[in-house]
This record gives sequence, C-alpha cells and structure tokens, in this order.
Amino acid sequence: MSSTNSILLTNQTLASNIDIDNVTHFLLELDALKRVNRRSYVTDTNRLENSAEHSWHLAMACWSIAELFELDVNHEKLLKLALVHDLGEIDAGDTFLYADTRADAHIEERAGIARLQAEHGNGIKDLNELWEEQETGSSKETQLLKVVDRLLPFLLNLNTNGKTWIDSNVTRSQVSAAHAFIKDSFPSIYDWLSQQIEFATQQGWLIDA
Repeated sequence: MSSTNSILLTNQTLASNIDIDNVTHFLLELDALKRVNRRSYVTDTNRLENSAEHSWHLAMACWSIAELFELDVNHEKLLKLALVHDLGEIDAGDTFLYADTRADAHIEERAGIARLQAEHGNGIKDLNELWEEQETGSSKETQLLKVVDRLLPFLLNLNTNGKTWIDSNVTRSQVSAAHAFIKDSFPSIYDWLSQQIEFATQQGWLIDA
C-alpha cells in the first residue's frame, strides 16, 4: 500500500465493513438534486437554475458574507447548513416562494431527508439534525442562511429583468412581505433590498400592488 493510501485508510477494519456500492448509491442520490429546477433564471442564459447550483451558491455566499462582515458564526456549521438546505427537494421538488402550497413544503422535504438519512451509504450521521436546524432553528448561522437564501433569488431576478416575477405575476407587496424579516436580522441588506424593490416596481417587473 502506498503512503497516500495508508493515510487515507488508517482504519482498515472499518473500511472493510463498508460496502462501496452503498456509498456510490448515496452519492447518486445526492446527484438527483441537479434535476430539481427552481423558478430563478441563471444570469446571461435562458435556463432555470437547479437546486444543486443554488445550494453551492448559497454556501459560497454565506461564507463570503460571514468573512466580509466578520460575523460571529461557526463557519463549518454555516456551510453544512447551506449544503443540506435543499436536499429535501430531491423527493419534494422545489416549491416557489410565492406558491399557495409554500407553508406545507416542509412535510415532503422532511420525509425526503429521513429517507436520505437512512441510506446505508450515508456517512453524515447528523443529516436530520442539520436539516431541522436550518428549517426551524434560530441560531446565528440559521439567521444568516435565511437572509442569504432570500437574497440570491432576488439578485437573480434583478439581473434577468424580473423574469421570474413577471412570469408569475408577483406583486411588490408579496416581495416586501417575504423579505421583511431581514430588517431585524441584517439591516444593511434590508435597506438595499428595499431600494431595489422600488426600482423593480418602477421598471414594471413587479406589479405595484
């Protein structure tokens, strides 16, 4: 065995009891998130963003903002929360922020997370707990995650001439209500969002109602 392999597999007994078929099956289960399309359009394209892309963007954005603003957060926890954030959509699909069924989306997503947790090839022992934290928690990491999760699709809308908003007849009051919580969590981002909502309304991208 090479020195590299010996470093990677120091516990040969444990490794010999792990079925690599189970491992690769779980990895393909995670890959399914790439097939879940969201409502946001990727900038400079005519295609929809998928949930795996959003999860990556969310993790990177949270990391960058936490560093830039020197926020007192646990970066490892923050990134883990961002990465598991949309995994329930593998089974449930993406639910549009302004859909009537939005309040019930967590039911199918929670069931999907439980299924992934039970996979024999899953090495993330606290997958359920991490997902519940990002879904219902109130930690500093969760608060930041929720702010950035709202910021990113808003940003994509601004940079695609409000395409998703126009497609779905979204109103100014809907967008304002969906982002109101950010005023207490991250005032500077909220102030910027408020200005951009005004701009989007003036452009006709949001219905002024």
